[in-house]
Amino acid sequence: MTTADGSPVEVYRLLPPAGEAEIVHAAIPAGAAVLDLGCGTGRIAHALMALGHPVTAVDDSPAMLARVRAAKVCSRIEDLQLDRRFAAVLLASHLVNAPDSAPVLAAVARHLAPGGRAIVEWHPPEWFDTVDDGGGRLGEVEIRLSGISREADLLRATVRYAARGAVWARHFTARRLDQPRLEALLAGAGLRFGRFLSTDHTWFSAVSGL
Repeated sequence: MTTADGSPVEVYRLLPPAGEAEIVHAAIPAGAAVLDLGCGTGRIAHALMALGHPVTAVDDSPAMLARVRAAKVCSRIEDLQLDRRFAAVLLASHLVNAPDSAPVLAAVARHLAPGGRAIVEWHPPEWFDTVDDGGGRLGEVEIRLSGISREADLLRATVRYAARGAVWARHFTARRLDQPRLEALLAGAGLRFGRFLSTDHTWFSAVSGL
């Protein structure tokens, strides 16, 4: 089973946590409530709950949400309109690099409490400049990238997942953002860049820019 964007639900269910929750946990207050946007099957949400954070998980796929044990909302991120704000809003899976991520960042901003932090995973510009066909393994899932093409600031590729004798493929497009363009994109949503949260600069925080 796949979602509307081609994400394979069964593969996402098999992917283990890879330290993402610990990065988020270290950047926010103990016990802070987290809004997880694009939660998938809850891989990060469940790890955050184990670290003491109440999580509200959002995804537009009922099949993904069926695997989630947190409080959950079925919605596209850009359409989300909850009647509360959160101390932390999580935007993982490089969603900020989508060709049009402005509506997603607007959703982040309108659900971020005063003094709260957005925690964002992105592909830094160095990734776009150096990534090539190849792959690796995360848990029992083999992941391979192929068919990479670049046009202006866009990168298109196919990611293939293999596990338990099955193979799934998903095509994606990502936009290269350097630091000034990232900060301008955040500012357009009323957010301000905070700091990098990982040594490889793939995670950063943002705060309300107002």
